Amino acid sequence: MTAPDLPAELTAALNARLHGFSRNDAAARSDAISKTYRSGGGSTTIRNETDALAYALARMPATYAAVIASLNALQETRPDFAPTTLLDCGAGPGTATWACAEAFASLASFTLLDANPALRTLALGLAEDSHRIPALRYELGDAAATIADAPSADLVIASYVINELNDAARTKLVAAMWTKTNDTLLIVEPGTPSGYQRILDARAQLINAGAHVIAPCPHDNACPLVKPDWCHFSQRLQRSRVHKQLKSAELPYEDEKFIYVALSRAPVAQRPSRVLTQPVTTKIEITAKLCTNVGVIAANAPRRDKAKYAKFRKLDWGDAVFDSSESSAE
Repeated sequence: MTAPDLPAELTAALNARLHGFSRNDAAARSDAISKTYRSGGGSTTIRNETDALAYALARMPATYAAVIASLNALQETRPDFAPTTLLDCGAGPGTATWACAEAFASLASFTLLDANPALRTLALGLAEDSHRIPALRYELGDAAATIADAPSADLVIASYVINELNDAARTKLVAAMWTKTNDTLLIVEPGTPSGYQRILDARAQLINAGAHVIAPCPHDNACPLVKPDWCHFSQRLQRSRVHKQLKSAELPYEDEKFIYVALSRAPVAQRPSRVLTQPVTTKIEITAKLCTNVGVIAANAPRRDKAKYAKFRKLDWGDAVFDSSESSAE
């Protein structure tokens, strides 16, 4: 599995731009940008190179970790998938492109779409000396508008993008991305109830268009969760000294909450059950909440069943469970 930490090549490229960079100014800028994103304003406050770098330093690590976790889940179910072309919609500083390049050595062509010129400039600079992203094409313009002229790709990705759009624009972009998808489409969103709902809507739209879910769901049926419950996952990442300064954080790690859906044009032969929350361990047993092809169940591993108990001790939130016997409730 690919590690959730930024690749050394990208970290070095970011660090090279820190010379003469005020950490206090960057922290203030990244905080203002984050507030705008949370309010649905998108990248409108990123107006220059300093803004773009502040944003990248603060947000790239967590976004990268969430995308890598999603790609790892995709690869677990489709270990034979070896895309050669990528289309990154709403690419920003290129975070998802870097993650895809790390996950798939087979990738040789990268097309990125985004309307923010400062983020585009930063993305091109970060990839300038990269050995992993040699053939990068970055089109400047709103993804919903520029995607019509973009080449189709084996892997299409939209990472933390559709939350910036209204319902009509979101539906239109999702349809356009599917049109450009030769094989697999991955959409990643913040792990909030509203992010989950956006993923549910896109999932239903794409299944109706003929797509098949790869992950995280083990089926193409309607989500069996009932409100106020919602599906999301968590990825822990280590914070660098700069990351801690920009976030005004003391903890050496961060837990990024996210939700995703990966869909394919071809039916998936074997889709595993999915661990929906952190398993609960008591003196008697371990209980794991699983989404299975027959719905959500509580699977138990009694301590007396040493083999099963040992397997359940290794389960983590978001893990795939391929063994059908482990998916049966006790």
